[in-house]
Amino acid sequence: MNLKNIVVVLVRPDESRNVGAVCRAMANNGISRLRIVGKRTDYDDERVRILAIHAVGIWEQAFFFDSITDAVKDCVIAAGTTRRRGKKRGKLLLPEEFAETCGMTTDGGDGALVAAVFGNERTGLTEEELDECTMGVTIPSDEAFGSLNLSHAVQVICYEIFRNARPLSPGTVPVTLGRLEKTVSAISDNLQKIGFFSLAGREDMEKFWRDVLSRANVSEGEAQYIEKTFSKMGGLAGKNQKKDGKWLD
Repeated sequence: MNLKNIVVVLVRPDESRNVGAVCRAMANNGISRLRIVGKRTDYDDERVRILAIHAVGIWEQAFFFDSITDAVKDCVIAAGTTRRRGKKRGKLLLPEEFAETCGMTTDGGDGALVAAVFGNERTGLTEEELDECTMGVTIPSDEAFGSLNLSHAVQVICYEIFRNARPLSPGTVPVTLGRLEKTVSAISDNLQKIGFFSLAGREDMEKFWRDVLSRANVSEGEAQYIEKTFSKMGGLAGKNQKKDGKWLD
C-alpha cells in the first residue's frame, strides 16, 4: 500500500483546532493528503497551527472543495465514517476491514486514491452526504458515549491503514469515481431504453451500481466492457421493439 494514495476528507468541520489536531493525527501515520469541503477562510490559521505543531505542512497543502463529490472524483473509493446505521447505509466496515480494502486497492505507484470521509463534529455525515460516498465505515464505541472527537476518529482510521500498509506488486489501477460515472450512466441509460424504469427507481439503481462497481475495483478495460454489454443490450431491445412493435417479455 502507498500511504500517499490515502486521502482524508473533512466535511465542513466547525473547529479550527480540530483541523490542526487532524493534521497531527495524519502525520503520526504517514498520511499527508488532506481535503476539506468548505473554504480556507472559514478557519483561523493560527489556531490550526497551534494544534498541528510540526504537521502544519499538511494544512498548508490542503485542498478545498464545494462538495464531497468534487473532493473524491479522482478517487476509486470514498468511505464515509458514521456511527449511525441508516436504512440506506448497508453494511458498515470496521476500521481494520476498511484498511484491508485500502491495501487491496492502492498500489505502489501514483494511481488509485482511496478517500476516508469524516463529517462535521456536531452532526457527523448526513444521509445525503453518505450517499455521495461508496461505502461506510464505523468505529465501535460504548453506546452510552458513542461520539468520538473528530481527530480521534481520524487517528483510529489512519492508524489501521498505517498498520496494514505493505508493499504490493504493481497491478491494474481501478478507474476513478469520476470515470465510473460514465459507466453508471451507460447502465442506466440502456436500462431506461428497455423500459426497466417505470416512474422512479433510476436514482437508487445508479447508487447501487456505483457502490458495487467501486468496491469491485473495476479497471478501465472492465468499465468499457460493461458499457459495451449494456449498450448492446439496449440496441438489441430497440431492434426488437422496432420489429414487433412491442417489448419482448
